Amino acid sequence: MYAILTDLSKTFVDSHLHVFAAGVAQAQARYVPRYDAPLAAWQQASRPLGVARGVLVQPSFLGTDNSRLVRELAANPLALRGVVVVSADTDGAELERLNDAGVRGLRLNLAGVSHRIEPWTRARRLWDAVLALDWHLELHTDTGALPETLAQLPADLPLVIDHMGRPDSVSGADPTVQALVRRALQGSVHVKLSGPYRLGGRDAGALARLWLGELGLHTLLWGSDWPCTNHESEANYPALFDALYDWVGDQAVPAILVDNPTWLYWRTSPHHLVR
Repeated sequence: MYAILTDLSKTFVDSHLHVFAAGVAQAQARYVPRYDAPLAAWQQASRPLGVARGVLVQPSFLGTDNSRLVRELAANPLALRGVVVVSADTDGAELERLNDAGVRGLRLNLAGVSHRIEPWTRARRLWDAVLALDWHLELHTDTGALPETLAQLPADLPLVIDHMGRPDSVSGADPTVQALVRRALQGSVHVKLSGPYRLGGRDAGALARLWLGELGLHTLLWGSDWPCTNHESEANYPALFDALYDWVGDQAVPAILVDNPTWLYWRTSPHHLVR
């Protein structure tokens, strides 16, 4: 259907998308999708814009059943990487299996649930395996809850923060912003410029520019959040894509869409990326 791209390393990356089937969810899930979200539909929306690579993120309603995600990675080993959900007692052998499949991180999605995460504070064996595999922890928290969450986790974990961190305010004095700035002095931190409709009306462009100034261009990623679960009316892919240019300007886009995600998820350095 699409022209063969001979050099995927220089194509744009959507660092946050989901695939799932209608009606499939874990027991007691708060959200059960009523529609299919196949990879082909994402490709149909993304390819015309030059987005040929993506990072599949396990949605919360599928829990720790990562089987659909792993199947998609197996079918698209060059174009896709994955971020999974696992339990705190998952052993290193299982993480190695997922790593071989193309997984590069695990997600802790605390949106709408308790941010007291005692099982994860005791998961040193799991965190050691994450560090050994050169993975990261992807965090999604409620508005203003990121500092509390970070205080419960090891300081040496590489972090990817979902949906712009969801601070209480768009200010360098905000506790979420200050917590991430401090954390970035200790180790790897990335922030996904995604989900502007999840910010409670805060100015997404101003927040993107704040992160650019506070953390630097090399820390930023972009994700469509496709198909925008619970916000499906926002799933206009061209509009989501164009918003990045409005937020940070044309000159910053190559790093956010190519250089930074290529390094983080594929561990290669395209173009002018210097590490």
